[in-house]
Amino acid sequence: MVIIGVDTGGTFTDFIYKKDGEWGVYKTLSTPDNPARAVIEGLKHIAQGREMQVVHGSTVATNAVLERKGVPTAIVTNAGFEDLLHIGRQNRGDLYDLSYTKPAPIVDRCACYGVPGRIDSNGEERDPVDLEAARKVVQELQSSGIESVAVCFLFSYLNPSHEQAVQSVLEELEIPVSASHQILAEFREVERLSTTVVNAYVSPKMSRYLDVLKEFTGEKGLRVMQSNGGSISVDTAMQESVRTILSGPAGGVVGALELGRAAGFEKLITFDMGGTSSDVSLINGELPLSLETTLSGYPLKVPMLDIHTVGAGGGSIATLDAGGSLKVGPESAGADPGPICYGKGAQITVTDANLFLSRLIADRFLGGAMQLDGARMDAAFADMAEEAGLSALALGEGILDVANTNMERAIRVISVERGFDPREFTLFSFGGAGGLHCAFLARLLSMPRVLIPKNPGILSAVGMSMADVIKDYSQTVMLPGMTHSGPDVENAFAPLEQQAATEMADEGFAGASLYLERFVDMRYQGQSFEIIVPFDEAFLERFGQMHEQKYGYCHPGKPTEIVNLRLRARGVPEKPVFSATTELSERIPEEAWLDTLDVVFEGQSRQTWVVQRDRLLPGNRFEGPAIVVEYTSTIVVPPFACAEVDPFGNLLLHIRS
Repeated sequence: MVIIGVDTGGTFTDFIYKKDGEWGVYKTLSTPDNPARAVIEGLKHIAQGREMQVVHGSTVATNAVLERKGVPTAIVTNAGFEDLLHIGRQNRGDLYDLSYTKPAPIVDRCACYGVPGRIDSNGEERDPVDLEAARKVVQELQSSGIESVAVCFLFSYLNPSHEQAVQSVLEELEIPVSASHQILAEFREVERLSTTVVNAYVSPKMSRYLDVLKEFTGEKGLRVMQSNGGSISVDTAMQESVRTILSGPAGGVVGALELGRAAGFEKLITFDMGGTSSDVSLINGELPLSLETTLSGYPLKVPMLDIHTVGAGGGSIATLDAGGSLKVGPESAGADPGPICYGKGAQITVTDANLFLSRLIADRFLGGAMQLDGARMDAAFADMAEEAGLSALALGEGILDVANTNMERAIRVISVERGFDPREFTLFSFGGAGGLHCAFLARLLSMPRVLIPKNPGILSAVGMSMADVIKDYSQTVMLPGMTHSGPDVENAFAPLEQQAATEMADEGFAGASLYLERFVDMRYQGQSFEIIVPFDEAFLERFGQMHEQKYGYCHPGKPTEIVNLRLRARGVPEKPVFSATTELSERIPEEAWLDTLDVVFEGQSRQTWVVQRDRLLPGNRFEGPAIVVEYTSTIVVPPFACAEVDPFGNLLLHIRS
């Protein structure tokens, strides 16, 4: 059995695998026209016909929404509420943009159908559902070209009988039907409808993609990473594809938590810089969950790791705006055509700027497996530098400074703006391009150190191989009062726990291998938004502490209410084991020093060592400037940093202000 973790990115597809008792890594260029092709080529290269167990993080669902390339979808809801998705909330995406217009919904108004019938706010039937009207909807849909249907009725989280009845009628169409009581059994109808619609929009496309992979890996050989930091079976991922929206970045955060915790760092800010974008997240001892994610203007209320993304990656394109100012991203050259130095691109990217300043080494990219063409960039840099009124070297550093500022702003969003001081955290850097920028980013944020794991370019794939099997369940309950009686909450959790036990048994986990974790969404009475609180004996006290952390105050003694119950079911599969060594060496092996070259830092060319990371030993320590090369990444150690190898083989950069 070969165990494989796979992460499909915008530029590279990354693999980590365990074969014959040994762990290995592999990277190949992504195939944007058909992402499955790069995955299957990599699996063939690694497994070579042997049985495999694959955990896969995919961008198929994300890209389907961002690029509006999902399937034609219809909505069936209560008569009179057909415009709900189009009306949405009245929040403006940009408050001060006078020309702001809301993005057009992914479902046309003519594909929104109403069926008479009403469940009231207590879960009681007020008007019976009109199944004859539902059958007329079926007749209209049969000739409409619709490939998927979202069903969302008022108060179905309390009583799903109307949704279930209409869902049964729609089965005549023999197309996928997503019902809101199965996707999200919670109140707030706009968010519930939006989440259900996105699931209906992307699930058929995800199913076709996963069918191709499942045919290659075998029925039981494939699991899919979710946005919540856990994996699920391929069949569940096909039915509930909305749960895979951020599956790739989630793998990186899981890997960072596990490796950072092993190295002795509980407070981390993760920085994942790939070819297309950069993802940042704050870990304060545990995985950060969020229920307030928005994708391309669509609120998604399924649990996701709290990850903030900006369009700043190695492939981000540098341009001059109408006023002559330098702009970097969010447009990306991606894998095709890619940066100029890849051989096909024509526009300067962040990767090109790093190579132009010699911070990337042309013949050591991907361990020498991919040769970069530096000569192709000279004319492009000369032309843009002349247009900008800068020297070519100043332009190169300017591109990197703008990209770093974009990423600094993203980290401030998830730290300073939420009451956390970045100086108390370690920057955990990974992704193929992260090592080129992490030290500069840490200095901008006054962070004391950077941790870079082994093979940082494939950490998201590592995280997938380390992820637990997780399924999340929720139910709106609205339990009022300052104190919440044990029996009331216990009884409310019981149906969720029974459902979890049944479904996790199908996933292969039961008894001692199954862990159930309880959470509640709490708020003070009269508030409009909730905080997720672990449910234990001290949950009321914990709520007050978390409220003060988030909002700067709390109200001891003020009545509270539990809005939603949340249950996390977790199964623990076999994972990679990363052990520390007790043998530390101060002496750096001679073979680790590969070469010296001139690298530009702050406008000056500095003689800089090129260091082979694989030959460094735990305990080794050296001052910058240096360029550390390895298969999946290149790491820049600037003059203001000192590098140290810890007992796990992680590279620690100590930053001087």
